Amino acid sequence: MKQSQKNPILLLSVGIAALFLLGFLLLVTFGARSYREVVESQYGNMDECALSAYIATSVKANDSRGALRAEDSEYGQVLVVTDVGSGWALRYYRYEGQLLEDYARDGTPLSPKEAQRIGPTERFSVECGDNGLVTVVTDAGRTLLHSRSAEGAGP
Repeated sequence: MKQSQKNPILLLSVGIAALFLLGFLLLVTFGARSYREVVESQYGNMDECALSAYIATSVKANDSRGALRAEDSEYGQVLVVTDVGSGWALRYYRYEGQLLEDYARDGTPLSPKEAQRIGPTERFSVECGDNGLVTVVTDAGRTLLHSRSAEGAGP
């Protein structure tokens, strides 16, 4: 009868292969976790930048002479961009942790239930300077805009 003899080189080869396989699996696991964290951080940054970019783009697209102003309301500060010719206005304000955009006749009461939600923010403040510099502060940071509204307060 033949006795089974274990070849030490075979055991050593299988052990080394198992060690490399384990190392490879750990490397893939840690790499995937790091990649996921980087992507989540990147998307978070893009979401914050998107909020500022949306406001800046909207204000610049609708800015005209005498159209931009900041007001105080029951919901806090409101950035108002008025279409002087039609009397309608875009109004940006914070309500229940969300930045809202409201489009209505200038001077009508704000209606948060009917406004469009732009994105989450815990801070929203607006400052309109004399030189046309508009400062908008949200959770994403501070956005500086130069408006044409300083060129005159009327048609």
